[in-house]
Amino acid sequence: MNIPIYPGSSSFQPGETPFGFYDNDPQFQSDADRFTTFAARRLGYPIVDIELQDINFYAALEDAITTYGNELYAYQAQDNFLSLQGAPLTIDSPDTNLVQPNLATVVRIADQYGVEAGVGGTVTWYSGSIDITPGVQDYDLTQWALALGITAGDLEVKRVFYEAPPAIVRYFDPYAGTGTGMMQLLDSFGFGGYSPAINFLMMPINYDMQKIQAIEFNDQIRKSQYSFELINNNLRIFPIPGSGLDKMWIQYIKKSERNNPYANTGAGAVITNISQIPYSNPNYSQINSIGRSWVFEYALAIVKEILGYVRGKYQQIPIPGAEVTLNQGDLITAATSEKQALIERLRAYFDETSRQKLLERKANEADALQRELKNIPWTIYIG
Repeated sequence: MNIPIYPGSSSFQPGETPFGFYDNDPQFQSDADRFTTFAARRLGYPIVDIELQDINFYAALEDAITTYGNELYAYQAQDNFLSLQGAPLTIDSPDTNLVQPNLATVVRIADQYGVEAGVGGTVTWYSGSIDITPGVQDYDLTQWALALGITAGDLEVKRVFYEAPPAIVRYFDPYAGTGTGMMQLLDSFGFGGYSPAINFLMMPINYDMQKIQAIEFNDQIRKSQYSFELINNNLRIFPIPGSGLDKMWIQYIKKSERNNPYANTGAGAVITNISQIPYSNPNYSQINSIGRSWVFEYALAIVKEILGYVRGKYQQIPIPGAEVTLNQGDLITAATSEKQALIERLRAYFDETSRQKLLERKANEADALQRELKNIPWTIYIG
């Protein structure tokens, strides 16, 4: 079987690469033949034959470009994942858009602390009331929850409203409402519902504060025995309630809602992992000379590897009066080490251009500039 090998020139046509990612790119069409000539000469052509065809060179170049894009976008995805996580799957590709860092993921994490502190979050706080029976001190909130259709063990009480109404509600001034029209006057300013009219007009604000404080101190000292104890959803009220207390209000959450690990973003299907970030293959025409140099070197290493496997099929070739031993092992060893070194070099380069490294470099530059400016003599002007 006589299979033709590389004749010394090539003419690329779209459709001659395995995947066709870059076949319609004019710059790729031009560089494909140039790379073929470059790689063949680096391998010894025309001194020695290169047992490959032009499509092998094209496949190596396509593979190298895709590997470059994979390394680049994998690093970009890692650097920007916190900003992209939770975004809709329908967002435009970040390889053509500038990713703006945001705190969305950090805020989602902090929301859970807000739930426990009662200042927000993603878990609903429900409210309910317990009917108080005179003379009964203990109340089983688990049974109360079951009566409401809440699963046993799903209730977690967050707050019991055993405190008295706010002091301002119980504020009393014997001089208010004497027919002088003070309340109507204050109502016109929106103040009527907060404090008796006389104090607003005749007393400083610290007088109102002292009166409210006196009411609160009275509750704390003279009614200090009014409290509750909550152990394993068993509520005990102190002192034993009499006939004046009809209901006690509580706030609670459902543990099943807090244990739900999935965030409801309201955006439908969202990005949950790096594989869903819509990066595409790079635009070859937009890769600069630094990137293309790396691509050509990596593609050459792939060509060496392919050639090594081809020559490995025939370890020795008989010729008249002797045998020729091919360099299959040398080619594969060199290709493997070169590919690994190129990948490590590329990753180190990307690491130096990460957001964290760039910010550290800018900070170091600012510190160095400040030290340099301190060495400049200060001129004293005498006017």
